[in-house]
Amino acid sequence: MKVKKSRLEALRLIISSMELGSQTDVLKELKKRGYKLTQATLSRDLRQLKAARAASHDGKYVYVLPNETTYKRVSTPLSTGKLLQQEVCLSFSMSGQLAVLKTRKGYASALAYDIDSAHIDGILGTIAGYDTIFIAVREGMSKEEIKGKFALIIPDIIHEV
Repeated sequence: MKVKKSRLEALRLIISSMELGSQTDVLKELKKRGYKLTQATLSRDLRQLKAARAASHDGKYVYVLPNETTYKRVSTPLSTGKLLQQEVCLSFSMSGQLAVLKTRKGYASALAYDIDSAHIDGILGTIAGYDTIFIAVREGMSKEEIKGKFALIIPDIIHEV
């Protein structure tokens, strides 16, 4: 178990510090650090870390960890609140039981992950694209109630279309 824990920590560091777009590239970096594993094991490790591929600043898709920006590599992930202080959330609007959140390019996936992880009562789930998040809202919830719930993780969510 110590080997797996060490390998996962090495994988976190690699993903946080490098722009790698394929599992082959990730396997090569792990091998340089003394870890020999199969593609299937790597795939399970990536899933366990909740790593995903997202667009980098130059448009190519690279592995990122939850809560990290896709434009700037950092060793300490930024929280949603910190990201949103950089005006990641551009607008919020609702139509019936569907909320639509517009973000800066490339940020929708990480923000949707944070919304889902917050387990907000009244939010049934999210679907994220490149810069848009569709949010299914439980029937009977008002726009004000939903904005109040979002305010817990998204400060100053006031921009409406």
